[in-house]
Amino acid sequence: MEWKAHGYRVGSSSETFDAIPTNADELDQFVALHRRKIEPWLSAVFQAEHLNLLLGSGFTTAVAFAAGVTATGMETAGGKSAHAQAIMEHATASAKKMGRGKANIEDQLRSAIAVLEGLSIIDEAVAKAVRDDVNKAMDAFLYSLLATEQGIADADSAPASAMLQSFLLSFASRAASRERLHIFTTNYDRLIERGCDDAGLRIIDRFVGTLRPLFRNTRIELDYHYNPPGIRGEPRFMEGVVRLTKLHGSLDWRFDGATRRIYRAETPFGAPQDHPSLPASPVDTVMIYPNPAKDVETTQYPYAELFRDFASATCRPNSVVVTYGYGFGDDHINRVLLDMLSVPSAHLVVLAFDLDDRVKGFLKQTRPAQVSLMAGRHFASLRHLVEDYLPKPALDYITGRMSELLKNRAFADMPVASTPAAGAGAGRAPDTGSIA
Repeated sequence: MEWKAHGYRVGSSSETFDAIPTNADELDQFVALHRRKIEPWLSAVFQAEHLNLLLGSGFTTAVAFAAGVTATGMETAGGKSAHAQAIMEHATASAKKMGRGKANIEDQLRSAIAVLEGLSIIDEAVAKAVRDDVNKAMDAFLYSLLATEQGIADADSAPASAMLQSFLLSFASRAASRERLHIFTTNYDRLIERGCDDAGLRIIDRFVGTLRPLFRNTRIELDYHYNPPGIRGEPRFMEGVVRLTKLHGSLDWRFDGATRRIYRAETPFGAPQDHPSLPASPVDTVMIYPNPAKDVETTQYPYAELFRDFASATCRPNSVVVTYGYGFGDDHINRVLLDMLSVPSAHLVVLAFDLDDRVKGFLKQTRPAQVSLMAGRHFASLRHLVEDYLPKPALDYITGRMSELLKNRAFADMPVASTPAAGAGAGRAPDTGSIA
């Protein structure tokens, strides 16, 4: 279909719009009309056997916008080494090759680190100048991430925090008998962790330990259970548990050169620049960048383990991946998503603020029946998603019980003349079905 500024495609319903009503009454009517098509479909999709959520940088931008602060930018940094220009040219070429267009800080760091690895073998003196450039660029990027966190933490962001929690709970509130929601993100900040903490969600990831959590290679299917009162030997799964995988690392991941292990540092959310957990030479210790060659990113530690988790969680029958804020500019992730869609029962839900060439290029490689789409400033707005279109948490049993009571009462209040004849089930409440 011809795409306009706003629109959606869910199930058999598809609509596109050049503009959204601005009048309050007209907007309410617009939302009510399209919610009836969107929310039930998403509710059904979210009850898939395997539910995964992929969040990109647009997620942080949306939460920062709701909090009234500026999100971290991905602009490139300047350099003073003799190879700075060549590094920038290579970063630009690689970005175009991947369909990203303009190079960003990730492309620049990737190219610079590739040069640094070679120069460390050939000429350590020249390598030092490149290392200084990389350290300065990573310092600036690291501090900008922390500044975004600090801005969100310091701002009068109660509405933003509520939106963040509601957004995560819409996905995480699955019946405990179902497989846990698995959240994947390419972001380096800790906004997901902060939202889960505020919402009371427990996170399971590859880090084990309390004082110095270490990254473990083993994929033991750890989970949370509890013993119901009066029942022993029959533990039950706890509700409100999610799995989290940060595909490109995190600003608080550190590489210990002595032990060759990765651990999580005690870096507070929005820590100041002089916090002792921040290293002097981030290029050697901070795990916040993809390794040099993105096409072989899945071959190096720890990215091999992280992407194995991504592929194993998504490429299987009855699997759903919901993307939000992800621009489809990472080939290694796109390949996994396309492999997932080769399974007929798999489904992809794309929540996109804008349908640019990268998103359209990816969608051309998919089958429309396997992809739901909500795009534009209205349908992909965090506020409208949370308030209008995303399903309420599935664990809201009170609303479900109320619905059952109202249905039963409506049947009981029917006039006698309209009830079924004797022997045909008169007085019997209708089957309302499950509400899981």
